[in-house]
Amino acid sequence: MAIANQRPALEGWETFQRVSLIVGIAGLTLCLVGAWFSRQQFFQSYLFAYVFWLGIALGCLGIVMLHNLSGGAWGAIIRRPLESAMKTLPLMALLYVPLLFGLHSLYEWARPEALAHDASLRHKAAYLNVPFFVTRAAFYFALWSGAAFFLARWSDRGDRSDDSRLIARQRMASAPGLLLYGFTVTCASIDWTMSLEPHWYSTIYGVHFFGGHVLAGFAFTILVTVVLARQAHVAAIVTPSHFRDLGNLLLAFVMLWAYFAYSQWIIIWSGNLPEEISWYLSRNRGGWQWIVIALVICHFILPFLLLLSRKVKRPVPALAGVAGAIVIMRMIDIFWYTAPAFHPGRLTIHWMDIAAPVGLGGIWLAAFTWYLRHGPLQPRQDSHAPEVMNHG
Repeated sequence: MAIANQRPALEGWETFQRVSLIVGIAGLTLCLVGAWFSRQQFFQSYLFAYVFWLGIALGCLGIVMLHNLSGGAWGAIIRRPLESAMKTLPLMALLYVPLLFGLHSLYEWARPEALAHDASLRHKAAYLNVPFFVTRAAFYFALWSGAAFFLARWSDRGDRSDDSRLIARQRMASAPGLLLYGFTVTCASIDWTMSLEPHWYSTIYGVHFFGGHVLAGFAFTILVTVVLARQAHVAAIVTPSHFRDLGNLLLAFVMLWAYFAYSQWIIIWSGNLPEEISWYLSRNRGGWQWIVIALVICHFILPFLLLLSRKVKRPVPALAGVAGAIVIMRMIDIFWYTAPAFHPGRLTIHWMDIAAPVGLGGIWLAAFTWYLRHGPLQPRQDSHAPEVMNHG
């Protein structure tokens, strides 16, 4: 059943795309100027910004595969923004290249002089070495980009065909795809962020990042859907009942993220081993403790309490406010995970920590908007169309 047979113009989005691109280029240009004066700080800020924006794209890819397996009207109304976000993964692979020139600046294990004086690093050198690190990154991006390409291609073909095998094909690919997705996201988070402090480790670290990516992707998609719903041809399909369902799922993802974060903390606290608690000690003093308090209150307690209320989830502006706050807190959370590796025990915010997210974000949002503008806002042939149209 078709739920959209035309592709109305997105009012104002072409201007937004152009402005995003200009802002992104300006932000990255400022960072390149900053790199001339502080190469080390450039790579630190770039890594933090990159992990955040990549997380949104990866989170959307995971949600698409989850919806392919579970079904439901909630995924049908946000599917195009999700697909537009996951289509940016090849671009993110390209934007990862600058980090390859900063491995020795970012990672202790990549410096030969550090290996020579540290037996622990030499023990881990079979895994933590530059050639294998780069090979793994290439594998991650090949897998993520390939999954996004084929899922989007089958979905696009579904807009031009009544072939039900396309839906079955997406479902069959998503089952093993989710397993590989979880494995590669876990390994990538260990490679790119946990190995910033190679003497510390956590068995739940990758799962925590997995949950954070999905939460960031879902909150971002809600924001986009709220903006799209201002247009008549979208408002005719998306109802307050749909937003209530999205709010319920957002609450579930907030609780999932909090569970992973608390589990990591309680396991390390109960063990009380010096080699494990040092990671938290460097993030709970010298000003970093205020970020911890902000994360506890604004990333979990307030969203949890607000999303419990039906009065918050039905009004679109209120739900958009909660989703926007979560996206911001996801950025702060990633900053708290990465920056103390370079400034332990002392809260330090450099101007490139602001310019890098703005620069990368502008480029990413321009690409996202381009994909969103060049496709139908709702799947034209969708097995969940009756449920979408009659929901609420």
